[in-house]
Amino acid sequence: MAVVITSAVVCAPMRGSSQNRASDHRQETKNNWRNIGIGSAVVGLLGIAKGDSTLTFAGAAGALYSANRYEQDRKSQNQSGRARAEMFRRKSYDRNGHHYVRRTVKKNGHNYYQFVQRDPH
Repeated sequence: MAVVITSAVVCAPMRGSSQNRASDHRQETKNNWRNIGIGSAVVGLLGIAKGDSTLTFAGAAGALYSANRYEQDRKSQNQSGRARAEMFRRKSYDRNGHHYVRRTVKKNGHNYYQFVQRDPH
């Protein structure tokens, strides 16, 4: 049974490096919970097919817990995306006595925003 659950985690696709590593990590974690949930559901179905109530209960409990964690990660990902969008909607902000302004940077044909500290002069 543990082999099924472990293989779901090991076989989860790995993502390459990107600009937003936190978002990549959150997405990977979310995918892992989904895969564990699928593996647990298979264990539960195997328990039903064999008439083993222990396997059925363990599989169902694992699938429910994984579904709950997946949903939490999904909501967290949406929340951080909204916070990021709100931040880059601003044209400037002040922090620790410094003033930062938003600049547009073109890279590989795409427009990106970044905040740079405004020169005090």
